[in-house]
Amino acid sequence: MSVSIEDYKKKKDFLVCVDSDGCAMDTMNVKHFKCFGPELVKEWELDDYRKEVLDKWNEVNLFSLTRGINRYKALATVLSYIDSKIRKIEGLDEFVAWTENAEALSNSVLEKAVLDAAQGKMNDFCLKKALSWSKKVNSKIASLDESELLPFEGVRDSLKQIHKTCDVAGVSSANRSAVKEEWTRTGIAEHVDILLCQEDGPKDACIAALLKKGYEAGNVLMIGDAPGDVKAAEQNGVHCYPILVKKEKESWLNAAAAVDRLLKHSYEPHEKKMLAAFWKNLGAGV
Repeated sequence: MSVSIEDYKKKKDFLVCVDSDGCAMDTMNVKHFKCFGPELVKEWELDDYRKEVLDKWNEVNLFSLTRGINRYKALATVLSYIDSKIRKIEGLDEFVAWTENAEALSNSVLEKAVLDAAQGKMNDFCLKKALSWSKKVNSKIASLDESELLPFEGVRDSLKQIHKTCDVAGVSSANRSAVKEEWTRTGIAEHVDILLCQEDGPKDACIAALLKKGYEAGNVLMIGDAPGDVKAAEQNGVHCYPILVKKEKESWLNAAAAVDRLLKHSYEPHEKKMLAAFWKNLGAGV
C-alpha cells in the first residue's frame, strides 16, 4: 500500500476510493467520545462546561450534516460556539482564518503557521492550543485498545472482491499514521493500493490528484459515510456509494454489487436511490 501520490501508478481502468473512520472502520464514535472531545475540554480548561462542550462537539462531528468534518474545521466551529455562548477564546480569529485559508489542515501545516504568526507578531495563542490539542488527540487515539478499533463487518470481504476489478484508494481526513496502523493491523491494507490522508489535503483534492493518474471520472467511485464524502465526489464529477450510519453492515454487504454496476456503467440510477436514502437517514438524526 503506497502513501505517495507521486509514485502511484494506475493499474486498472476503475478506481474505488474508501474513507476510513465511520466508513471502513468502526472507530468514529470512540475517537470522538474518548479522545477529541475530552482533550478539547482539557486543553481549554472547560471542565465547568464539560457536558455542553462535549454535546456540541459530538453534534458537529457525529450527529449532523457536518459529520466527518476535518478536525480543525470542527474545532473552529466548536470554539466559535464556546466564544459566543460560554466564554471568550483568545486568538480565535487567527485560528479560524487559518482553517479557511491553509493549503491543508494538518499538524505540519499548523506548525508552520504558528512560526509564521510569531514572526509576524500575530496572536498565536489559539493556534498553539489547537496544535497542542491535536497532538494530544493523536496520542490518545494511539493508546486506545485495539479491540475498539476494528472494521465494520463485511469491509474486508467487500474490498477483497472489489480489488479484483478495481484499483482501491484510501481517502481519509484522519492522520496517516493512525489510518495506516489500523488498516494494516486489520488486513484492509492488503486490498488497498494507495492511502491518502489529511497530510495530502482535503478529500476533493486527493480525488482530483488520483484522477490525474489517468482514470475517467465515470469510472471512479467514492465510498463514504459523511456529507463531505458526497461533496468531494460531486466536486470531481465521480460517483458516490454512501455507507449509511447505523446500517453499515448492510451497506458494506451491498457495496460489491454497486461496484458491479459501476463496471457495467449502469450505476447512476442506483446511485440516486442510495443518496436519497443517505440524506434521509442522516437527516433523521443519525
